[in-house]
Amino acid sequence: MKTHKLAKLYRVESGKNFHLKDFDPADTEHGFSDEKCTAALPDCVSRTAELQEMLYAQDRWALLLIFQAMDAAGKDGSIKHVMSGVNPQGCQVYSFKTPSHVELQHDFLWRTNACLPERGHIGIFNRSYYEEVLVVRVHPEILKGQNTPPSLVSKDIWQERFQDIRSFERHMARSGTVIRKFFLNVSKAEQKRRFLNRLDHPGKNWKFSAADIHERKYWHAYQSAYEDMIRNTATEHAPWHVVPADDKRFMRLVISAVVVDALESLNLAYPKVNAATRRELQAAKKVLLAEK
Repeated sequence: MKTHKLAKLYRVESGKNFHLKDFDPADTEHGFSDEKCTAALPDCVSRTAELQEMLYAQDRWALLLIFQAMDAAGKDGSIKHVMSGVNPQGCQVYSFKTPSHVELQHDFLWRTNACLPERGHIGIFNRSYYEEVLVVRVHPEILKGQNTPPSLVSKDIWQERFQDIRSFERHMARSGTVIRKFFLNVSKAEQKRRFLNRLDHPGKNWKFSAADIHERKYWHAYQSAYEDMIRNTATEHAPWHVVPADDKRFMRLVISAVVVDALESLNLAYPKVNAATRRELQAAKKVLLAEK
């Protein structure tokens, strides 16, 4: 299937020489028109559901999907459409907002640890521990409210956090959690268009916040932070996918292709029934058939 190529097209597994400017937010080439995207996505969604059932039955691996993006890039809609066919029993979505008082009393990875997917499950982080090298970096004053000992808040703090994240993700990968990370790469012009759309349609007003406009002033600072984040945390076992997000249909197809590719790489299969269990099943069948 041609979508398999999409899974690797925007993949970054080494930050060396990575530059965000090399990735076009409006890229929709590669033979996928709107019509083809619309037609191909249901196949990917269906395949994801099949693979998730085997993942759950096998109970060996876990899959963690991390979504990061600027506001209005399409995180919520992508999660909704791409994961629409999966069994909710084997999939959990967590959205990480501003840290609570309790969360701030711990290290920056603490609040996400309890939400990591168990074996056989898919976990989805809508924003994540990466906020601590994005919004906190763009707004360094936030560090003052995190109760971190001042002596530990040095000029090297971002590199130290990158190191901690790399070590954490390597540990998770070695423990059986497959990690795929998505940066939904929306352009500033497209973000403006989507903000105006939310303001012009009463049914979408609830999606808009005055804070969105405030953060838009820091666009270039965020782009720089995202570039440095990907450059320092893209690895073979926890790659980033810099997905063009100006076209939502193409974006969702790319994400879905990555999910399918990740699950298929695990060679999933239903557990085999041994001879003793098979005899028990046959005995149970006889009991049921004998019922009047």
